[in-house]
Amino acid sequence: MNYIYIAQSLDGFIATADGGIEWLEAVPNPEGSDFGYSEFISKIDALLMGRNTFEKVLSFGEWSYTIPVYVLSNTLTTIPEELEGKVFLINGKLEDVISQLSSKGMNNLYIDGGQVISSFLKEDLIDEMIITTVPVLLGSGLPLFGDTGVIKNFSHLSTEVLNDHLVKSHYVRNKT
Repeated sequence: MNYIYIAQSLDGFIATADGGIEWLEAVPNPEGSDFGYSEFISKIDALLMGRNTFEKVLSFGEWSYTIPVYVLSNTLTTIPEELEGKVFLINGKLEDVISQLSSKGMNNLYIDGGQVISSFLKEDLIDEMIITTVPVLLGSGLPLFGDTGVIKNFSHLSTEVLNDHLVKSHYVRNKT
């Protein structure tokens, strides 16, 4: 299964035009909740992200992922030494990438990064989406969904309001 777990602004952006995500911290969180992320990640075998997302995560300083991370890139040739054994470079056709990871026992994949998400959607390789909407209008930025090819139908599984601010909705792909 391939999952999207991501936040977006009210106007559908995942980052400002320059890649900024500071707006995600605008929501009060006095309890320090992870808003269900730990529960989600406990079901995931590996994270597959794009180069841009990987570089953004590196800018945070401390590496917080405990599951294997695969960076989908045709241009990166090395990863930082301190992440060896934690982060792996991978490339190729998406179906081949999924097959490669599946052969390693990695069947539940968290797909992250705007371009990678759009590519997976275009190839109809997303099974479930969990999208949290943050009540902020960015006005412009990097959209959650780019060109996804044709119409894709999803069924709504659930929606919950978190911390009186966030709206987290869960969808599953209809492939019939």
